[in-house]
Amino acid sequence: MAKIKLKPKARKGVISIKALIKHPMETGLRKKKGKIVPANHIVNMVILHNGNTVVDADIGSSISKDPYFKFNVPGAKGDEITIKYKDSNGKTGSMTAKSK
Repeated sequence: MAKIKLKPKARKGVISIKALIKHPMETGLRKKKGKIVPANHIVNMVILHNGNTVVDADIGSSISKDPYFKFNVPGAKGDEITIKYKDSNGKTGSMTAKSK
């Protein structure tokens, strides 16, 4: 599982969600020492606000290593934000944080 940094911050009725996912994001096209590095990238990411889906994104292999995402959703201080992802190898990861 990749490490996730999640920082939701509420201000004036809007929660700014910043997320950094430590993931190699390999396309399967790069070679290392003459051998192809196997594909390993995030294929789907979901962001939930108090249990309701607000972002459901299909991610491709063209996103850089350790991707950073930023979203704004309506909400208030203390609301629960959850980020979940699934990669091309079937591994998943998630993190939940309360907005400050």
